Amino acid sequence: MKKNEVPQDEGNLSKSNMKELVYATDENGNYTTELSSGWEPKTIALSNSLEDINERVAEALAKVKAGQASPIVYFMELNKMDMNILAGYVEMWKWRIKKHFKPKVFKGLSDRVLQRYADAFGISVLELKNFKPE
Repeated sequence: MKKNEVPQDEGNLSKSNMKELVYATDENGNYTTELSSGWEPKTIALSNSLEDINERVAEALAKVKAGQASPIVYFMELNKMDMNILAGYVEMWKWRIKKHFKPKVFKGLSDRVLQRYADAFGISVLELKNFKPE
């Protein structure tokens, strides 16, 4: 794409006054960089993925409220993590984390284990322990 053809559509980036660095060709055909405020197809895809993330966070919150899941499930979704990512951060096996998703097991976790989760989520152990979904 030529430098003067770089899309400048209204999108998520333009709302925050951020720009994305893209490659384009200049008038001599050489590659150079240009800033773009957005591109409609990318904006649509990003909006769809953010909607999906928000739905998963809401579902996790509902499970915690209903007593079907521990706060770990909610904070994992809120932080855009999956089981593999969380396992890497807390340095635990996935099967062990899955056990911690159960509210009864979660209540019995030591502060040392909870600290690993709290560090991964960027919160305190007290916030994790005392999480009350609204």
